[in-house]
Amino acid sequence: MKLDAAGVRAFLAEHYPAALDFPIEIGELAGDRLALTLTPSDAMLRPGGTISGPTLMTLADVAMYFLILMKLGPVALAVTTSLHIDFLRRPEPRPVIARAELLKLGRTLAVGRVVMHSAGDEHAIAHASVTYALPPDARPR
Repeated sequence: MKLDAAGVRAFLAEHYPAALDFPIEIGELAGDRLALTLTPSDAMLRPGGTISGPTLMTLADVAMYFLILMKLGPVALAVTTSLHIDFLRRPEPRPVIARAELLKLGRTLAVGRVVMHSAGDEHAIAHASVTYALPPDARPR
């Protein structure tokens, strides 16, 4: 059973309610792609008024997890096994759009990338490669 944005929120409310504290808007699934929008709070800014690296890393991880949930359904035990991020430009303190894409969805691993940019500017501020381990029987055969 695949999940839509409301289904992801309901799943998180039951299994991981702290994830709902992250201020994001979930876009609709389009094939193997999903866009999220993060509206950063003051707590997410580092000195100099830029969005912190840990905030962008969290956004990349959340984007990939939500994409997996939307593609496979309620897979509580999917876990991050690798996250590599390149910070490309200084992110202004404004909404960030994360575009997640699944590159491979196998029986045991999901591999994807997340490209982030500030709202109103298509130049990438960060690029992440993310791999998730999938529990047995998560993927329909």
